[in-house]
Amino acid sequence: MATVELRFSAQPEHVRTARLVAAAVARRAGVDEAVLDEVRLAVGEACSRAVGLHRSHGITAPVSVVLIEEEKAFSIEVGDAVPEPGSDPDTPGPRSGAPGSPDEPESEGVEDEMGLAVISGLVDDVEVRSGAAGGTIRMSWPTALAVVLP
Repeated sequence: MATVELRFSAQPEHVRTARLVAAAVARRAGVDEAVLDEVRLAVGEACSRAVGLHRSHGITAPVSVVLIEEEKAFSIEVGDAVPEPGSDPDTPGPRSGAPGSPDEPESEGVEDEMGLAVISGLVDDVEVRSGAAGGTIRMSWPTALAVVLP
């Protein structure tokens, strides 16, 4: 199992680099060429979401992207360092900028939900987790090894 790890400061201009690296590693892992645009778009959405969360919560920790090549699948985990609400007493309020929260504009919660909806539309196998250490979006695609020929 090969793994590539990428960490970048929460700046929008670094999202493009993460997309390019993800597409290159996905191609090498055997993800179908027809799916590479979906990989790029999904990684771009997940990284943009993480950057937005970091910036809106004043977090200076880097955004992490882990690219995992397994025998029959290629997975990408995009992680942020924004604690789940209630897990850290020093970080009050909703994690995603939910509408109606006193410290977050309503538009941020809507953008977050739209980003997750776009990712779910692009990727069949998606998992969103959050906890005291932050959140992770895990996305997986089958590789050429996973395709069974008739």
